[in-house]
Amino acid sequence: MEFVIKYLALILAFLIAIIGHEIMHGLVAKYYGDDTASKEGRLSINPIRHIDPFGSIIFPILLYLSQKLAGVSDPIIFGWAKPVPVNIFKVVSNGGYLAAVWVSLAGVTYNFLMALISSSIIGLFYPPEGIFDAFMFMFLFYMIVVNVILAVFNLWPIPPLDGANAIKYLSLYFRWEKIARFYNRIESYGMLILLIILFTPLSDYFFKPAYFLMNLLLG
Repeated sequence: MEFVIKYLALILAFLIAIIGHEIMHGLVAKYYGDDTASKEGRLSINPIRHIDPFGSIIFPILLYLSQKLAGVSDPIIFGWAKPVPVNIFKVVSNGGYLAAVWVSLAGVTYNFLMALISSSIIGLFYPPEGIFDAFMFMFLFYMIVVNVILAVFNLWPIPPLDGANAIKYLSLYFRWEKIARFYNRIESYGMLILLIILFTPLSDYFFKPAYFLMNLLLG
């Protein structure tokens, strides 16, 4: 029963975190006149429309197994959904480069908000007095952990992550063309850089802000 509660809570928190993250990108883009995500049915909460075979299934399993093999007793699992389609040219046309920054950071903002809300109510279910309290406690625990990790991960200034996009559009807003050109040049190497970080000890340093925030929100 403990195993079922733990992993059911984890899967539910994981889906809420990654699906909500992508929907928020689409909603903010729609606010600035781009209804691409809406037309393609990507503002739906239906998980099937958002699940990415690699980012939502294969990568979390590989991450879990690699941490288990490394002797980590309680592996941290995260991943991503299929990116919501955004016509960034329409967004910039309607709202300027700052609008593109807000679209880039919409998902991260959602994740931090979910973590804060979960942190504020998790104490209501501790100590757990029954199966429902145990499930809610584990669910809120994973809502904090998964949302914080996903937010911090996406803020890394490495393409194609949200942090890199925000920096690129912010640099265009301030006319720092060299920074924008730099990100355009390294974009094709972004996934390789991310994999090197994630599957080497470098990940410990890159996730330090996430560990700090998790400890803070979990008391």
